[in-house]
Amino acid sequence: MIIAAHDTMNHLVAQYGSFALFGLLAFGIIGLPVPDETLLLVSGFMAAKGELSLTAILIAAILGSCLGITVSYLIGRFLGGKPILFFGKYIGITESKLKKAHDWFEKLGKYLLFVGYFIPGLRHFTGLCAGTTKLDYKTFAFFAYAGATVWAIIFTLTGYFFFNQWQHWHL
Repeated sequence: MIIAAHDTMNHLVAQYGSFALFGLLAFGIIGLPVPDETLLLVSGFMAAKGELSLTAILIAAILGSCLGITVSYLIGRFLGGKPILFFGKYIGITESKLKKAHDWFEKLGKYLLFVGYFIPGLRHFTGLCAGTTKLDYKTFAFFAYAGATVWAIIFTLTGYFFFNQWQHWHL
């Protein structure tokens, strides 16, 4: 089933190019089960084979990732605190603890926004946490968008530049 999902997503990127990559990464960053790194590597492979434009892939990957984490941030910003406090009272989350989380995220969490892209599973929660703790949008955008850019470039170019070696290893 996982292989079929990967094949379907790879087929979407092959069929619709950077538009599919943009959408899949946006939904993947929000939290849907999308193999983000695999998509970037495969897109890099396709660009190396001349099937897709490397520039278009990079732009779509960066913008899709930025959109996804921004939606996560906005969900956390506008919905996050109230449900957390409502349900959190049953497990000991209070207004003061949420304030402490905010202060911690203001101090250190912004770096997690950048590094979180490289840790599967974590990137899906950093935007939500930043929004829930009401991290300043400019701070959020700087670190999150820088992380998205570096992450997308590294994985896409890895696929692009190592395509020939990958073929050699798997043939």
